[in-house]
Amino acid sequence: MLSRVADSIALPAKTRSPGAGKGHGKLEHEVTGLFDQYREPLLRYLWSSGLPVSDGEEILQDVFLSLFRHLAGGKSLDNTRGWLFRVARNLALKRRYRLRRESFAAADSDLTVDPAPDPEVCAAHSQAQRRLMSVVDALPEQDRQCLFLRADGLRYREIAEVLDMSLGAVSLSLSRSLARIGRSTERSGL
Repeated sequence: MLSRVADSIALPAKTRSPGAGKGHGKLEHEVTGLFDQYREPLLRYLWSSGLPVSDGEEILQDVFLSLFRHLAGGKSLDNTRGWLFRVARNLALKRRYRLRRESFAAADSDLTVDPAPDPEVCAAHSQAQRRLMSVVDALPEQDRQCLFLRADGLRYREIAEVLDMSLGAVSLSLSRSLARIGRSTERSGL
């Protein structure tokens, strides 16, 4: 997959400025290093938003292509990690919207796909994990997003930037979510 990202990074000759060849290689190296560093956390975040694995990987490529284009355009970044997660979130929302629209279109044409999960996958998860995930799934969308971003190591300020929220709202959201999960685990004895 890294080679596909590197291949998609190459700019057409007419978009390069004179003398950009030297800086271009350095920029590719920098973006490739960032790809290696943030690939796993971004994929976890994308998958946690309910996207299929293949869609998450495609979005990941688009995120780093956007990063390359952003930097190649001479723009700078104050918070690379926050920028990457914000772009990933925006692209994931667009993809989920498109998938939802396509599923409605398929339902209208009687091509309904069975949404039931594979029985082998269900059997692989323990009862405790199912309970915990049901609590997480019951959280409001914004609370879930805050929780997943925090689980991926983003600081409160970065989460606020990614989700376009105030710092206090992030703190309140995470406190509320963790309290709800804590009460659930106490009740179920996890």
